[in-house]
Amino acid sequence: MDWIEITVSTNSEGADIVSEALMRQGAVGTQIVDRADVPDPSKPVGYWELIDPKMIEQMPEDVQVKAWFESLEALRGLEACLNALPKLTGMDLGTLTASTQNVHEQDWAECWKQYYKPFRAGKRLVIKPSWESWAAEEDDLIIELDPGMAFGTGTHETTAMCVEMIEKHYHGGSVLDVGTGSGILAIAAARLGAKQVLGVDIDPMAVQVARENVEKNSLQDIIDIREGDLVAGLDDVRCDFAVANILADVIALLAGPLKNHLAPDALFVCSGILQEREEDVQTVLRENGYQVFDRMQKGGWVALAARVG
Repeated sequence: MDWIEITVSTNSEGADIVSEALMRQGAVGTQIVDRADVPDPSKPVGYWELIDPKMIEQMPEDVQVKAWFESLEALRGLEACLNALPKLTGMDLGTLTASTQNVHEQDWAECWKQYYKPFRAGKRLVIKPSWESWAAEEDDLIIELDPGMAFGTGTHETTAMCVEMIEKHYHGGSVLDVGTGSGILAIAAARLGAKQVLGVDIDPMAVQVARENVEKNSLQDIIDIREGDLVAGLDDVRCDFAVANILADVIALLAGPLKNHLAPDALFVCSGILQEREEDVQTVLRENGYQVFDRMQKGGWVALAARVG
């Protein structure tokens, strides 16, 4: 099958915003290519395998968000959508120039593999694609993840902080992952001992990829992946630990309704928050009865851990 590939130039702050806009425009999936996601190989920190500097040199200087569409019909209004983003967000999102090309399914399935290598997230969790090997240490918990066209590989600061927060604060009970993407956070919780995990995403392609990744990790009996809009329709769900790696505005919308699905003293980890929007999110959390007790920042992004008051 042929796809229409749109590449939008932006910056690190705009990558997730552009990605979400493209998904709402009808993209079946997105991929973010950002040099900032690749650690400097001259300053090893033990999280990644050795990286060939030539790989970084080959990456574009601008952050690029690639999106795939099934037809030209889906592209109507795309230019207006991109032009409106800076005014809607009040942020500098880079040039937002877009280019288009046709690609074969096999082509995109192979091209992103060169940028995705095994790495350690937190102290014990290791994220690796199925085509790479990893010399596991005694306490390593391996997550095999082939994200395909769905975002959420663990390399972006927002996802990496969520993984670290889960490892730090999850101590048992059922888990709800809102906006599960590739399923990485749901799988991380299961690897850390969760026996009942629900992942929800509004994007059908993400749901498909997440289910494939759950099966790849043999966790079908523990993790249930559903298509849905945040917590709408989850009347039967009540959890001890919730996580959401989404944008600040969506976290603000989610905080109130989510409380109906949280057990007493439940924890809520949220990421995808631009530093400039942190106080807005903290205010919403406080107004809805959450007590923020931990904070993490990488680059211009912030993750928070809160307890239901």
